[in-house]
Amino acid sequence: MANASGLLGPTAPISRRRFSPTVRIHRSGISLHDVVLKRVVCSATAHGADKLSSSSAAGAPRLVSRGCKLVGSGSAVPSLQISNDDLSKIVETSDEWISVRTGIRNRRILSGNDSLIDLAVEASKKALEMAEVDPDDVDLVLLCTSTPEDLFGSAPQIQKALGCKNNPLAFDITAACSGFVLGLVSAACYIRGGAFKNVLVIGADALSRYVDWTDRGSCILFGDAAGAVLVQACDHEEDGLFAFDLHSDGNGNRHLHAQMKENEKNDEAGTNGSLLGVLPKGSSYSCIQMNGKEVFRFAVRVVPQSIELALAKAGLSGSSIDWLLLHQANQRIIDAVATRLELPSERVISNLANYGNTSAASIPLALDEAVRSGKVKAGDTIAAAGFGAGLTWGSAIVRWG
Repeated sequence: MANASGLLGPTAPISRRRFSPTVRIHRSGISLHDVVLKRVVCSATAHGADKLSSSSAAGAPRLVSRGCKLVGSGSAVPSLQISNDDLSKIVETSDEWISVRTGIRNRRILSGNDSLIDLAVEASKKALEMAEVDPDDVDLVLLCTSTPEDLFGSAPQIQKALGCKNNPLAFDITAACSGFVLGLVSAACYIRGGAFKNVLVIGADALSRYVDWTDRGSCILFGDAAGAVLVQACDHEEDGLFAFDLHSDGNGNRHLHAQMKENEKNDEAGTNGSLLGVLPKGSSYSCIQMNGKEVFRFAVRVVPQSIELALAKAGLSGSSIDWLLLHQANQRIIDAVATRLELPSERVISNLANYGNTSAASIPLALDEAVRSGKVKAGDTIAAAGFGAGLTWGSAIVRWG
């Protein structure tokens, strides 16, 4: 198992006098407890070093005073809507059976000439417009997706479509339904490193392309969408990413995966001309394979733990949370986590009924709708958490605006 965690967010102006604070180093965060200064480091420092005599001690991580904040959001969904009643014509199911077990009633599916890149570009433009940032001022594009249009990644195509004339770095992050949370943390680390001011974080997936539409246990769950957030550098006093907690466990891969497989065809009509028997055949990914019961048990166990860890690192309690925003996988999971954290339903953001599980897009899609409807306001504190294939999971405590 690999994990990472961070404590972020200054609380007071920097003191210019020399000092010798007590320092606790986390794998990607640092907290100075005995002074008013609290600043962030994004590094891979190991656990266990409890004290440093001063901030300039040999081997000490470099402290940075730059903060980051979420200043714009956008989202986009395909036009084709598939209802539970529509699915009941394909597999043996019903609207009641699906909605009771999952909370899902509709989902949007890519069709015709629609593309995931188109959705991602639309969501990104809306986020930039809200943030009042020109595409030429974007320094980095992070596309969180497990279903790119190209094997080598789709982020550069989004950068091109946005018309970013300065050719900012753009690349994909693959972490399934945890991808957007990982993208947020990555954006913060790039900004805190000092080289980037505006980072566009996009969550976009089209899992419908990898669904077995004869499997009623999985085909009822997934939809396609894109969501984006503009993360912007700011003074450390305005920092809006307070803490994070990230984990992965490859032992759980057997419960949720879409494995690479060789195509059975191997003749002159084959896809890559492999005729000698020793060369690899053309390959593709299998449909999504999921053990729903195990994934449910996994989520209701690790997600509240992760949020509680992130809150502790931020020095906050559950009562400090204005909104709980989880990956929209199953309403039962959302309700179970809210109960564990003792959060009432009116402080939980959920749009699962309308869109289903949109993987890396689910958190930014729900956030954008909540912001544009006026539910989430500037200054609100949000506990966000993603979880899914890998297995991966993680949480972040953030402030909107």
